[in-house]
Amino acid sequence: MLFTRTVAEKTKAGQRQDIEEKAYTFHAYGRTEGVAGVIVTDGDYPALVAHQLLGKIVDEFLAKHPRTSFSDPSLRENACPLPQLKEYIVKYQDPSQADSIMKIQQELDETKIVLHKTIESVLERGEKIDSLVQKSDGLSAQSKMFYTQAKKQNSCCVLM
Repeated sequence: MLFTRTVAEKTKAGQRQDIEEKAYTFHAYGRTEGVAGVIVTDGDYPALVAHQLLGKIVDEFLAKHPRTSFSDPSLRENACPLPQLKEYIVKYQDPSQADSIMKIQQELDETKIVLHKTIESVLERGEKIDSLVQKSDGLSAQSKMFYTQAKKQNSCCVLM
């Protein structure tokens, strides 16, 4: 909690920053109204999604709590609750479901994989067809040889 507070204090108004500490990333967003938000994620969580969530949470916080409600230094921490925060935490557990661009990218990646598999199977079928054509050509050549040999052997029998 102390590191998070330090990150929030060091984030300038209008600035977004990502700070990596051990296995975590601290995504911070400072607003000109004197509010800063910090989200702590693992290192794999997309920064774009974290900052979208931060922007949304800070906007809702400022809409619900005017600056006068949190500018008094005698107020204790968490004096201005935001009940929607739990919903956002649940929703943003899977970043691909929360971010429409990421969701579309994931669907495109899945479609690309299916297309690659389809193309590979078509190419394999093409190779099999080529193999069948070669075997057919071989059989055709053998049947022609058989026909010519049979014709030659039958032509030897001439009566005199």
